[in-house]
Amino acid sequence: MNISKLLCTFFRYRLHQIDRYKSHSKEIQTEQLKQLLSTASTTEWGVKYSYAKIRSYKEYSATVPLQTYEDVKGYIDRMHNGEQNVLWPTEVKFFAKSSGTTNDKSKFIPVSKEALKHCHYRGGADAVALYSRMNPNNHFFSGKGLILGGSHSGKNSANGYLTGDLSAILLENAMPLVNFLRVPSKKVALMSEWESKIQAIIDSTEHVNVTSLSGVPSWFLTLIKNMLHKTGKKNLQEIWPNLEVFFHGGVGFGPYREDYKELIPNDKMFYVETYNASEGFFGIQNDQLDSSMLLMIDLGIFFEFIPMTVFGTESQYTLPLWEVETDKNYALVISTNSGLWRYIIGDTVKFTGKDPYKFVITGRTKHYINTFGEEVIVDNAEKALLKATEVTGAVVKEYTAAPVYMSAHSKGRHQWLIEFSKKPESLAAFAEILDNSLQEINSDYEAKRYKDLTLLQLDIVEAKANLFDEWLKKEGKLGGQHKVPRLSNDRKIIEKILELNQ
Repeated sequence: MNISKLLCTFFRYRLHQIDRYKSHSKEIQTEQLKQLLSTASTTEWGVKYSYAKIRSYKEYSATVPLQTYEDVKGYIDRMHNGEQNVLWPTEVKFFAKSSGTTNDKSKFIPVSKEALKHCHYRGGADAVALYSRMNPNNHFFSGKGLILGGSHSGKNSANGYLTGDLSAILLENAMPLVNFLRVPSKKVALMSEWESKIQAIIDSTEHVNVTSLSGVPSWFLTLIKNMLHKTGKKNLQEIWPNLEVFFHGGVGFGPYREDYKELIPNDKMFYVETYNASEGFFGIQNDQLDSSMLLMIDLGIFFEFIPMTVFGTESQYTLPLWEVETDKNYALVISTNSGLWRYIIGDTVKFTGKDPYKFVITGRTKHYINTFGEEVIVDNAEKALLKATEVTGAVVKEYTAAPVYMSAHSKGRHQWLIEFSKKPESLAAFAEILDNSLQEINSDYEAKRYKDLTLLQLDIVEAKANLFDEWLKKEGKLGGQHKVPRLSNDRKIIEKILELNQ
């Protein structure tokens, strides 16, 4: 008997609920907001903004101001110190240390028991449910799932609260059944020293029947290559012949796709993107032929969107889900079942469909290059890079890009620092294709590049092997959910990395 088929019957009801997204999205989201406001009405925050009196989204958006982490940090610090009923009515014992921030200050995102159960865990189960629909002949449950996550920093001696990567918090609170279905052991999974952790994972999983992978693509590449080196195998199929799906997120998959095709030479392998941030579980890819993700609208999150054309301006405004348009760039705003209210998460998205709502992550509100009015976002960079690798056969392992400022004697340009796992025959040709592709994708960049009037062709600096890992290690961010900032509007990050590229 195929245990996967037996267990997947339990997903049928949930899949029916998800199918309602197509025709009942406004109703579902309105109900999410109503439940959030009702639950938090007696909290300090809820009383301050009269949640008990709010009856509509229009009233909510007019009453509660938009928030950044800096705006709510004082409230979160008080919760971290043990104060109750501040932003959320139940005790919040877990705080996820966020990754991908553009400053040196860590962000600690509250994770309530409601968010764990009804958002993060339910989202994880939904990912498996949607995968089972995409691959009805799967054998997902016949083996183990290898989850590569981060670590926690231990319990606060004053109140026993746990702080660490979201993945560590999820693992710490997982049901016994989940732990039975996954590897490595909790002890190994929560190790904080990245290089020792990789070795321990290899030692404990190389002889296990692994059927699925879950984690950040860049960090899994490190694990896979180390495992192949240790075992002497040519590819991952020789170690785990029943491997069938990789649930990935955290960074764009495009630059790594060719690497994975080579390391996992299986045409039947599924790659499922998920969007599970410290703040909530937001999206799941539900079609192998469509890289966009389904917006998960009933996991205790109410969504709003700021058009990037007005983001940060005096005329800034928000839209509820039912008023967004396709092919427009929006900053994501969330209200959550952990007590974040109208919180600007820092990610940008673009909708590819509305029936149901499907989207792609286009970048960060702070991860872009707009020094010369070119408005290059991560989505532009990823697509242009994919084109350059397809044409040249090169494979990119990691990259970051930043502006080179104009001077009295020279025009500006973009500088890309790229670590190749397979180098192009001609770096100059690669740079030209990348530059031309950016112009095709981004009309503002094209305008600035016109006849080299404002911007010169981009410059590529080849990074030495493992340069980005070396930088992350120096910054104390090697492993877990940390990732290299793709684009910066200044040279602070790229200059630090270049110092190591000797």
